[in-house]
Amino acid sequence: MSKETEQQFDKRHGGSWDRGSADSYYRRPYKPHKYASDTGASERIESLSASDLAAYDAGYENNEALGYYKDWD
Repeated sequence: MSKETEQQFDKRHGGSWDRGSADSYYRRPYKPHKYASDTGASERIESLSASDLAAYDAGYENNEALGYYKDWD
């Protein structure tokens, strides 16, 4: 994913991009969501707009392409 494409998404902690990226990093299943504010400190939202879904997908796919995963050892 190009830097220009990346920059079009809100990268705030708890946002759709952040959650997609984190789900991939921790090898959690694909389950689009975001948080109203900070992750874990606000309401989890699973009913996403088209733009939020695109951001989640992009974050998830970007990390998958990088292959950057949590090492549990």
